[in-house]
Amino acid sequence: MKKIVGKYIISLITFAVAFFAVSASGDTLTKIKKSGTVTIGVANEVPYGYTTPEGKPAGEAPTIAVHVLHELGVKHVKVVVTEFGSLIPGLRAGRFDVIAAGMYITPKRCKQILFSNPTYSIGEGFLVKNGNPANLHGYGDVKKDDVKLGVMSGSVEYGYARDFGIGLSKIVVLPDYPSGVAALKSGRIDALAGTSLTMASLDKKDNHVELAQPFTPLKIKGKSIKGYGGFGFRPSDKSLRNAFNKELKGFIGSKAHLAMVEPYGFGKYTLPGNMTAAKLCQ
Repeated sequence: MKKIVGKYIISLITFAVAFFAVSASGDTLTKIKKSGTVTIGVANEVPYGYTTPEGKPAGEAPTIAVHVLHELGVKHVKVVVTEFGSLIPGLRAGRFDVIAAGMYITPKRCKQILFSNPTYSIGEGFLVKNGNPANLHGYGDVKKDDVKLGVMSGSVEYGYARDFGIGLSKIVVLPDYPSGVAALKSGRIDALAGTSLTMASLDKKDNHVELAQPFTPLKIKGKSIKGYGGFGFRPSDKSLRNAFNKELKGFIGSKAHLAMVEPYGFGKYTLPGNMTAAKLCQ
């Protein structure tokens, strides 16, 4: 009997410790409102989320995040820059409070973190050397002999390539897009995959590469692939996620929102419509 009671007490203590740990970590909204300061994580990916030379947040996601946080009474926004593949681990480890990197909402990621409702939707594209020497206009062309496709670590493009049937030997995983451009120019890869917006942005920065045009829209198992990006939160931060969603509901698609994101290449054509995180997480 004593053993049973002892095990019961230990179980209660373990539960209590876990409960208070979750409760403490789940009160981020209250903490940032009280301190007036929050930290967001970005992957230095133009035009989704990056920092200016002065270290200020820029891009579609950080700009919207700053607006939402100001509406919530949080005036000071700090930025942590990390590799895209380190965003979710960094969030869960407490390095920052919100992922503001335009991260696609996918069922796999939904098992690790919470997402706001999407703020944009966009399709895929390739960056290639000038003249497109390998004549690549879509994922199907990557199946040609001796063609290598570059993808960013932790990005959905790796999954797209695998689901499309592209072999591992043809996929080169890179830490970030600047590394991808360097790999493309050196001949290590024949095309760099990413959203059409990101690829167009990289095209403007380097005279030796260009956006693959025309580009065949990506379809996997007959389904058109279109990415929807939103903000990421720790699983315990439902109150913060809900507060974001409440602010986003009346803001996304408004004149103020469009004026804010148009400098980054977003607009009416990238609005997410009636799509929600709940649907995308299924």
